This record gives sequence, C-alpha cells and structure tokens, in this order.
Amino acid sequence: MKACLVVLFILLRSYGGLGMTQGLALSQRCLMDTNSFLSEMNMEHPKEYAVRMYDAFGKMGSNVEGGNTDQPGLLKLCQSAQAPTFAGQYCQVFLRQGSIEYFVGICVPDSCTEEDVQLLVLQDMLKFGRASLLAPFPSILVNDSTQEVLLIHCVPDTVAPNMLEVTCLFVCCMMVAIPLAASLFTAITTWQRSREVSPAEQSSSLKTGLGLYGTMTSSTNSSSGPNTHTFPLQSGSLIEAFSLQTTTQGVLSTSSSIAGRAYPSLHGIRVLSLLWIMCGHSAQYPIIASIDNYKNWKKAFESSPLYVFSLSGPVFLAVDTFLLLGGLLSARSLLSSIQRADDTLSLSVVIHYLFSRIKRIQPLHIFITCLTIGLMSVVHWGPYWFPFVNTIMDCKSYWWANLLLVSNLLPVHEICVPWTWYLSLDFQCYTTTPLLVFLYRLNKSVFGVVAGGLLLATTVTSSVTTALWHLPVFHTKIMTSENYVFYYLRPYTRYGPFLIGIMTGIFLTTKKGPFLNQKWKAVVGWLCCLSGLALLVGLAYVLREAPSHPSVPHALYQGLHRPLWALAITWIILACEGGYGGFVNNFLSSHFWMPFSNISFACYLTHPVFIIIYIGLQETPIHYSDINFMYLFLSNAVLTLMAASVLCVLVEKPYVLLKTINTRKQETT
Repeated sequence: MKACLVVLFILLRSYGGLGMTQGLALSQRCLMDTNSFLSEMNMEHPKEYAVRMYDAFGKMGSNVEGGNTDQPGLLKLCQSAQAPTFAGQYCQVFLRQGSIEYFVGICVPDSCTEEDVQLLVLQDMLKFGRASLLAPFPSILVNDSTQEVLLIHCVPDTVAPNMLEVTCLFVCCMMVAIPLAASLFTAITTWQRSREVSPAEQSSSLKTGLGLYGTMTSSTNSSSGPNTHTFPLQSGSLIEAFSLQTTTQGVLSTSSSIAGRAYPSLHGIRVLSLLWIMCGHSAQYPIIASIDNYKNWKKAFESSPLYVFSLSGPVFLAVDTFLLLGGLLSARSLLSSIQRADDTLSLSVVIHYLFSRIKRIQPLHIFITCLTIGLMSVVHWGPYWFPFVNTIMDCKSYWWANLLLVSNLLPVHEICVPWTWYLSLDFQCYTTTPLLVFLYRLNKSVFGVVAGGLLLATTVTSSVTTALWHLPVFHTKIMTSENYVFYYLRPYTRYGPFLIGIMTGIFLTTKKGPFLNQKWKAVVGWLCCLSGLALLVGLAYVLREAPSHPSVPHALYQGLHRPLWALAITWIILACEGGYGGFVNNFLSSHFWMPFSNISFACYLTHPVFIIIYIGLQETPIHYSDINFMYLFLSNAVLTLMAASVLCVLVEKPYVLLKTINTRKQETT
C-alpha cells in the first residue's frame, strides 16, 4: 500500500510499537464472543450475523503484481452484523510480506480491544475451518511467505469530537451565521425603508444598500466621480458589508469594471493554472490513499507526456505560475498604495499592505482549516481514511502553523490541511516585496544586483538540494518523499518565480511606452516561449528516473526549470499587454474567464475537501483508468465551482469589503 510505511512508522512511535505478546492475555469477554462467532460461522447452517462478519473479511483479489495488495473487506457490512451479545467491529491489520506493505480488513466482536485483536492475529485464532482468514500471499506472487504484523487499528462505530474539533465546528458555524444574520437584517432594514420613503428615494436607497460592491469598486479606481459620496456612513454599513445582498454583487459578473481592468490576460492564465492543479490533485490524492493497480498506473504515467495534466513534475509548474502572478500583483498593489500616499513608501504603507494581505487570505483559510478538522470528527469514514489522513494531515498538534502562515516550514506529515502550504509560502514571499520596491526606488542598479543575487541563490540552492538528496524530477510519491520536505515546500527553493513576478509587476507599472516596436522581435519571443514550455515538460520525462547518485542533469533541471517556466509565462503576459498576443490574448482575456477568476482562491482551498471526502468514504480501492479519473476530475470541478461560489460570498468577500469601507471612511472624513 502506497505511503503506508511512513504512516506505520509514525504511529508505531506514537503507540510504542506492538512489542512482545508475553504477559498478555485475551479478555474473557472477547474470548467468549470470538469463540461464539467462529463456532457459529463454521456450523453447517451458520447464523446470519456470522455470515455477514465472514463476508466482511478482506480477501485477496486479482492483479496483485499490478499493485492490488490491500484487502479492505467491507466496513459497513461488518458493523451491520448483530449477534445476541455483541456486534461486528471492523479492524485493519497492517502487514508486511517481503517488500509489500498492505492491510487486511477483519471483522471481530466489538468486545475486543485492539490489544485483543493483536493476540487473535498473532496466535492465528481467526480460522474458517482449518484455513486462516489472514492467509499470506502465495509464493507464486511474493517470494517471502512470512507475514509481519506492523499495526492494528479498529474503526470506532461512533464519533467523539475533541475540544479542537468542537471549537472548529463552532468557528465554521459562526463564520456562516454572521453573513446570514447580516443578510436578514439588511433585508428587514430595506423593507422598512421601502415603507417610509418615496419611490424615487426608495430606488436610491436600494442602490446604496444593495449595490455597495459595485459602488466601492468604481470608487476605488478613481479619487473622484459620481459615486464618491454615495457610500453609507451609518453604523449599518458594516452589516451591509457582510450581507449577501452586498457580497453577491459582481462575483459572477463578466464586467471588466468589477472583475479587474488591469492585465486581463491574467484571468485566463489564473483559471487554466487552477484547473491544471485541480487535475493533478484529483490524481495525486487517490494514489496516495491507494489504488488497486498502482504499478500499472505508474508504468503508464511515467512513459508518456500525455499525462502532463496528471500527477508529475510538470503539473506542479502551475504552482510556479501562481507564484509569478502573486509577485506581479503584489508589486502593482504596493506601488499603487505608494502613489496614493503622496509617492512615499512609509512604514504605515507597508503595514497596511501586509495587513490587507492577511485579511485577504486568512478568513477563508481559517474557515477551510476548521471545516476540514471538523469533518474529520463527524463523518463516518471508510477503511482508507485512517492511513490517508495520518499520511497527509496533523491538525491536533500543528494547527497554529496555519494561523501564523508558517506551515510550509514543517515536515510534511505535520502539516494541517496540507494544500494550504502554498498560502504560507506566498505570504512569506509577499513580505519581501516592500524591500525590493524600496531598493528599486532608491537605486535601480542596487535593485538589479540584489534581485539577480536572490535569483541566483534560489537557483543554486535548488540544484544543490537536488544533488545532495538525489531527488527525482517526477513526484510519484511526492507527499511522503524527501523531495517534498527539502525541496518542494521551502521558500529558498521556490522564490524564483515570485521574484520574477515582482520585477514584471514593477516593469508593467512603471513603463512609459511600448516595450516592443518590431514584429520580428515578437515572433522570436513567441518561438522561444513555446519552445521553452515544451522543452521543460519534455525534459521532465527524459529525467524521470530517480538518480542513485548526485546527478548534474537532474540538479540543473531542478534549479532552472521553475525560473525558466516563469520567464516563459512572463513573456505571454508582456506580449498580451503589448499588443502582440494575437489569438492567445483574445483567448486568455476573454470575459468567459472572469467569473471563475473571481472565485479562484475559494476554488483552490475548496477542491481538495471534496477529493478527501470522496476518498475517505470509499470502502474499496479505487481503480485507475483514464475515464475514471477524468470523471473524478470533472465531478470535483463542478462541485468545487458551486461550493466556492457560496464560500466566496459568505466568507471571503465580506472582509475584502471591510477593507474598502475603512478606506472610504477615511477619505470622506
């Protein structure tokens, strides 16, 4: 079973290992109930509950050589078995046989503890006739016939949330209840106004109360205009900012005045990159949990670049695209704030810049973190949830890292809600923008030296890390490999694309005229860009084998491919903004992308929740095929879009609007 070994070692340290069985004895109740079950199962006419319990045992399936080693049995069938004095209890026995690690689901009386089940297994007491219900794989499939018991885990029939999980559920409920209450209050207030004012005043009042988002968007794009004095200053403005009447305005609009007028090509790039990441996660997470033909998938996946949209090194280049966009927009945002502050980069401007970023990402980040922790406690999960959640998530001990935005600095198995590592990395990179902008305004030569030094440092660090740890380019086991710990998450190896984004943002914000004035230069630029993108993807397949020693080609690729990818995407943005984008610009700048771009942040945080729910509720291993995973991706995308739209207006938008409310209050006073 993939990723199981890491889980077992972690858990064995926690439990202190299985240890020796000397001095241990079965509890009297467990022994009596087990004997009753075994005797009634072996009768000529076994009782119905015994048939159910036996039927729920995991049994060897076909394609063991292809990776179908887990024998999960049926959890629900086991728990539905009811004997006169006991009920069925589903337990997982994690085993090692030769080089194979796997688990077998067994059904035992609920009077047995995990220690009792350990003794039942080690003493081989679970038999149907003379045959063991935990028989090893035959020698024709596995050379070593000896089974080693690593861990036993029994799935509880009931859930009991701890204090952290109860607190998280309460936080989620409150974060949803506040906008719903604000919506009800706004609706009642609007209805009362409609009874007291004339029709003309009523229309004006509705525009003020319900069109707050559009009013603020237009007013923040200019310092004066017809909407400058329409902002409500009464105490109800805070409530209106949280109301659905306000937050739903413009979320699904294709109007450029609401979706953002600057750099329209970024909308298409952002959405396509998000879909690429979602596709990769749709393949990555089931493979981490377990599929019944892992070896077949690995062979097919590593042999063809057609799987570039699945789990691999190339798929995560989309993350570097997001880092590039983050750097670009962070520089533009800070330069705009400096311009509004009389062209002064003061400490207050920097603090406001960083605090605005925290308000932008943390409310929804906290909500998704709490929602995920809460779901862990209230859902009756299937047999694949236990190894999966312990492989990818540790929230009981390290939830604070999400609040402090440092989760990417933890070991991989200690990250709470692991896909949120990007927010920590993004914010850490975000804090460097003020320093670089300060150096740019101070002396452009000094800025160039510092930026070049940082880019060289992150490139060299990536190459050296790859060489020292013999890291592969392909990430077939990324969630449990050293690659993920020492290379993938750290800011010192991922800063290059963000830095290139900062430089691009400064250039686009401060340039005075067109940077391209000859068509042949644009043609050369496009040829280099497209060739570079294809080469970076293709080389990942050439270097797909993990090196057994320090490899110069692997080190060079890992050090250079992220900055080169960012430079290629930068060219696309510059060409589109410079009028040399052609049909590419028309495609990326289409209004079609804008509604999805508006909710892209919520989509990124939400889509893994649906994937882990799908995996956690599985009672049998998932079978990999192109059609199965395509439907998994498409269904996940549809559910994500619906949920993200709701969370965007309930959780994300209110805090963005509060920022604008405070700004408008300062301007009007």
